[in-house]
Amino acid sequence: MTLLVHTYVRGRSGEDHFLEDPEHGLTLAGFESSRTKLWGAPPVRELGARFFPELATANLCVDPEDVPAFLAECELLRDHIAELAAHSGYADDYVAARLANITAAAERAQDVDGGVIVW
Repeated sequence: MTLLVHTYVRGRSGEDHFLEDPEHGLTLAGFESSRTKLWGAPPVRELGARFFPELATANLCVDPEDVPAFLAECELLRDHIAELAAHSGYADDYVAARLANITAAAERAQDVDGGVIVW
């Protein structure tokens, strides 16, 4: 299985609507094993991340009001790509590309007052 990242907006009646996906490959957030080997791993937790570690046990849903904090967390992880890659066993490029996809989804969400889901 593969983790995917999508952007959504919340309708007036509370239902979520996914935005159109970007080009193929830009919704990839990692292998299923990335939940525990990367995003929910101890080095991410030790950096103080609060969103990404949720992926170790569940899907991650970032509500629209939390997107700015989530973007800050993405920036925090970006500064530690080599360390996260070394711990996870994934290549630096792999971690950087998956984080870039997640960050891009969060930026799209911020532009439309939407949220992000990684599942």
